[in-house]
Amino acid sequence: MSFHDATLEFEYERESRAHLVAESVGLEVGEIDDDRSKTTVERDGSCVRVDVRAGDVVALRAALNTWITLVDVAERTASAGDGVVETR
Repeated sequence: MSFHDATLEFEYERESRAHLVAESVGLEVGEIDDDRSKTTVERDGSCVRVDVRAGDVVALRAALNTWITLVDVAERTASAGDGVVETR
């Protein structure tokens, strides 16, 4: 069986933001994976890396869409939290 792979890398200005995003989306690893795709999330300094491996291109596309959305939600939530912290 052949596999299809993709890697998403997200670079942040601060390591603390990368840590927050990686921890947030990392909670979903294993919860979203199925027989058709597997994902790992790693952080190296200020870079978050999402590696997706799928058995077919349709599953790869679906998994990529899911993980991009999860990272986007984590980024927007962290940004919203910045505003609250700054006003205190």
